[in-house]
Amino acid sequence: MADVGEVLMSVLSTIRVPKPGDRVHKDECALSFSSPESEGGLYVCMNSFLGFGSQYVDRHNARSGQRAYLHITRTRKAKKEDDNNSGSGHPPKKKPTRLAIGIEGGFDVEQEQYEEDVKVVILPDRQEVASDDLTTMPDVVRERVSLSMAGIMAADSVSHTLQVQQWDGEVRQESRHAADLKQLDNGVKIPPSGWRCEVCDLQENIWMNLTDGKVLCGRRYFDGSGGNNHALLHFQETGYPLAVKLGTITPDGADVYSYDEDDMVLDSKLPEHLAHFGIDMMTMEKTERTMTELEIAVNQRVGEWEVIQESGTTLRPLFGPGLTGMKNLGNSCYLNSVMQVLFTVPDFQSKYVSNIDKIIDEAPSDPTQDFKTQVAKLGYGLLSGEYSKPALDPGDENGASEPRGDQIGIAPRMFKALVGRGHPEFSTNRQQDAQEFLLHFINMVERNCRSGPNPSEAFRFLVEERIVCQQSQKAKYTQRVDYIVQLPVPMDQATNTEELQEAERRREEGDSSAPTVRAQIPFTACMAALSEPEILTDFWSSAVQAKTTATKTTRFASFPDHLVIQIKKFTFGLDWVPKKLDVSIDVPDTLDLSALCATGQQPGEELLPEVAPPPLMTPDVEVKAPVLDDSTVSQLCEMGFPLEACRKAVYYTGNTGIDAAMNWIMGHMDDPDFSAPLVLPGCSSVTTPTESLSEEHLATIVSMGFSRDQATKALRATILVTTSRNIVATYLSACHLFCTRELVEERASGASLGEPQTSTPDDQE
Repeated sequence: MADVGEVLMSVLSTIRVPKPGDRVHKDECALSFSSPESEGGLYVCMNSFLGFGSQYVDRHNARSGQRAYLHITRTRKAKKEDDNNSGSGHPPKKKPTRLAIGIEGGFDVEQEQYEEDVKVVILPDRQEVASDDLTTMPDVVRERVSLSMAGIMAADSVSHTLQVQQWDGEVRQESRHAADLKQLDNGVKIPPSGWRCEVCDLQENIWMNLTDGKVLCGRRYFDGSGGNNHALLHFQETGYPLAVKLGTITPDGADVYSYDEDDMVLDSKLPEHLAHFGIDMMTMEKTERTMTELEIAVNQRVGEWEVIQESGTTLRPLFGPGLTGMKNLGNSCYLNSVMQVLFTVPDFQSKYVSNIDKIIDEAPSDPTQDFKTQVAKLGYGLLSGEYSKPALDPGDENGASEPRGDQIGIAPRMFKALVGRGHPEFSTNRQQDAQEFLLHFINMVERNCRSGPNPSEAFRFLVEERIVCQQSQKAKYTQRVDYIVQLPVPMDQATNTEELQEAERRREEGDSSAPTVRAQIPFTACMAALSEPEILTDFWSSAVQAKTTATKTTRFASFPDHLVIQIKKFTFGLDWVPKKLDVSIDVPDTLDLSALCATGQQPGEELLPEVAPPPLMTPDVEVKAPVLDDSTVSQLCEMGFPLEACRKAVYYTGNTGIDAAMNWIMGHMDDPDFSAPLVLPGCSSVTTPTESLSEEHLATIVSMGFSRDQATKALRATILVTTSRNIVATYLSACHLFCTRELVEERASGASLGEPQTSTPDDQE
């Protein structure tokens, strides 16, 4: 074996020092959930800064040719018995004061203590170089390697950066009413304690209006607790915007709410505003929890709630394949729950987990940014059982260690960052909706499975919508693709109406001991509500050539292998504030959906004629071009359909959205004039987009090696896309339309783009 110094010198040119902006993956393997705490530790490539577990580092070495890796291992230290002893000299832990995790004032997540070992390993012979060994090596080797080691260890890893960015309560802004708040000289003085609502005598959740000093109770929560809305009602009657929560006032501040701005706010003149009603802010002590503390208390009770669900039962930890837990990253419960369910579906298991070796072999040079690789990594982590083992306590003096009882689990940081990238909601650290994330993820799966099996088809079904004109009794049938059935909750069908009414009456009378009663809705009532016809009051009927009333019924034209049902438990109150319905719905073990099967056109039933609605006209003014939804047209063009067909689809469906336009396209693809230009009734000329071609855009495409004629045709074919996308994306869209969808003859009048491009739709995003 060669001398380690000579080997290190031979690979010195490949060893880099991290620069600002470099992504350093030193906490998690790019292909698995191995970490420095895992058996074998983590190997960080000293050139690409990608991390690999012991089972994948040899594969990366063979594929990339990189040989120098920083090997990081961490061993958990045993806790000292006096660590939590108040007499040990350690200050007591502070209570959280803001809704955050792992930052100042937030939840103090207990950090484990580790012993860390770092050394350089040269593959494939796994020659090791410790920091002390560098002192005997030439200066050029010692300096480069030492700087690289120090830079990697000092750099914020990608996972650490995401952890630091865990969700935090939004910073309160100064109220626009604070500076010039009107306060009435009505002689009201507020006592330092003993506050009651002036309407219902409630003694909790009491707010004082900062304009007139009215002391009233706060909002009622969805479960019936909180208050009776008297402070809100007072604002609606008077328009006085700001209120302070009594009991939260301290020299440091208080909870101030702006009903006009509908948010918690700051009031820089709060001492002055309180003094107007005889309250000395500097002498006040907090006697009630702030709104943030109430939110924190809810989050702290999560563990208690899990135990309550199994009250009276001894819980036994489960381990093994398919029983792997996912760690909550602060706001990832929506993601965790969806992915746990998806990987119980055989289609997702066979697509990603059964083929994981092939997927990893075909992974790009940076697998952290590859959708298929990261989904396979997550699926294998959930199903393999490798991370569903009891975590070990650190060894005692004799090196023996015992299982702690909890499992190792996986933290999907890399996956979460990838699937949320670029999304206005899922790229943030705010709480999200599981149903919305499921549809977002299915959309990503669709885009990344264009040339192979698509596991999301297990959820896909066709919906038939039947619209009947009530004046002519003629019908119209359309079909659309869907993945989720959204069931309405008919609150008027509750089986315990009397109990609900009695509880509501007692709360309105200020009875704080009124029980919380949950509405009990039969599942059959939800299904019946789904099948009820919907009344369309502004329907344009092609049969009578006028607007009239119609009914719309929705049925299943096909059924999926796995039916996803969402109970629509969110609604809007009279004040348009979203609220969650507190209901109990018993879902049966089996469902009979035969009553919801689509039947298609009925015998003797006449269909509405395919006639376009009249163009929008104003007196003496001819509309030369339709007003079309450019975003819908662009989406259809990106799917590979001819521009004019897309414009006609949007026009003939009245700008009603992508689903309706897609249905029109599917029903008219065989029309002889499918891709012919759109001609409006009463217009003598073809309606085409009037945007002129940009010389700058033309020059950019020509500089790529294409002719001016080719560039002109590409831009004309995607002119609506160019209004919202950069020129490179526009041309790629054009290439996609011309080459991969074989629309050269239709879209370029027989002209060619030159030599066909070699790129085809692949599995990458």
